[in-house]
Amino acid sequence: MNDTNKPDIFDRIMAMKIFKSIQPFYIKHKEALLYLFFGGCTTIVGLIFFALPISMLTLPKVTLLKLTLDLNVITANVISWICAVTFAYITNRIWVFSIKAHGAAAIAKECAEFFLGRLLTLFIETALLNIFVESLGMGEMIAKIIVSVVTVILNYVISKLFIFKEKK
Repeated sequence: MNDTNKPDIFDRIMAMKIFKSIQPFYIKHKEALLYLFFGGCTTIVGLIFFALPISMLTLPKVTLLKLTLDLNVITANVISWICAVTFAYITNRIWVFSIKAHGAAAIAKECAEFFLGRLLTLFIETALLNIFVESLGMGEMIAKIIVSVVTVILNYVISKLFIFKEKK
């Protein structure tokens, strides 16, 4: 249950008769399961917003983004990061972690910490992408998928231990 003890949409889905047999597993591991689910969704959001700028490199020169940004793999990664982190913060705050800040100042601090934690993993992700694509000659999308797995794990650890932790 979330911090208000009201069943959320996932609790209601898992309470359906079809899921009764796995409901105890869900209840026991809800946070990790939802983090993996939304981590996967965040990865998809990131991949979509990574692929869009890359694909624009092949469009005619009249494309506004091509004319203004000189897109490359690193620029595309930053664009995808902004979109993915925004999506991740919203979903993690609403559904994944039960410990949440309350009040405007506390929420702003929580959001800033979330983005700073993700900024750290962006640097790691960017370095790994650069190594895989530029140094090892790996395809951009394959490299992005591999690096995304590492990023999801690091982001969970940072969120669990530093951002959405019980305040003392």
